[in-house]
Amino acid sequence: MDLTSSVPVGFIGLGAMGEPMALRLAEAGTPLLVWNRSTSKCRTVAEAGAAVAKDPAEVFTRCPVVFLMLVDGAAIDAVLARGDRAFTERVKDRTLISMATTAPSYSKALEADVRAAGGRYIEAPVSGSRKPAEAGQLVAMLAGEPEHVTSVRSLLGPMCRSAIECGPVPNALLMKLAVNLLLTAVVTGLAEAAHFAERHGLDLAKFVTVLEDGPLASDVSRVKAAKLLAQDFAVQASITNVLENVRLIADVAREAAIASPLLDVCQTLFGETQALGLGDTDMIAVIRAIEQRTARIEHVSDAQYGHIPP
Repeated sequence: MDLTSSVPVGFIGLGAMGEPMALRLAEAGTPLLVWNRSTSKCRTVAEAGAAVAKDPAEVFTRCPVVFLMLVDGAAIDAVLARGDRAFTERVKDRTLISMATTAPSYSKALEADVRAAGGRYIEAPVSGSRKPAEAGQLVAMLAGEPEHVTSVRSLLGPMCRSAIECGPVPNALLMKLAVNLLLTAVVTGLAEAAHFAERHGLDLAKFVTVLEDGPLASDVSRVKAAKLLAQDFAVQASITNVLENVRLIADVAREAAIASPLLDVCQTLFGETQALGLGDTDMIAVIRAIEQRTARIEHVSDAQYGHIPP
């Protein structure tokens, strides 16, 4: 695929992840044409040199390659005009790179429709939250026809520190869901461990130091432990988004008759956290649900045995 400096690359979807990803592309000199439903989200990327399209149709008209970083399948279908005659006009002779986390079955069906309309389709979900996106340190998982994947790998460089080919669609999304299952369990376990330490009167700063100096340290543990220590629940990956993702993983597990006991516990805890009104906070706020469970145990204990002053 011949991508010269005069041919723009399309980028649709400038949310919490899409905005820093598109910004990395623009700052690297990629000629970029962006569109977002909320035009205010285009401002930062436009200041970095990207052009702003008036609507999705303009992006597909002008760009042979289009990144889609949208919230779900319904949003993707809307910008593609899927189900309408305009769908073929938008995807024919285009390469669509879907970076959204959707159901694998949805992605597989979309690939079939895109190919039938004369287009090319690549899955490219990423592992990482907003902070790695801002630093260009995401990890991409790629699926699609090998020659199509090869043709766009260089475009991922400003956004991703690595890109792993996973085979045919929907293998990249299945890989992403497997990674997210572990991520969710790790963050939930960290929150529970911190709560355990705090309830025993341990110095949480020292708990974090031991964790960071030990074999369990990781980029995730360092970032989330620091947020716990500071009681900083500013969103990187929100409770609501994580809960939606966990539900998606659970659905895929059920469809394949796969047991997911840790995931099931996480789903319940994140649901309880959202019910506390914390849906827009960072996923580490799951500690609040754990604290609520402890409070309920204490309440039952007091009711059964009476409160004994220290």
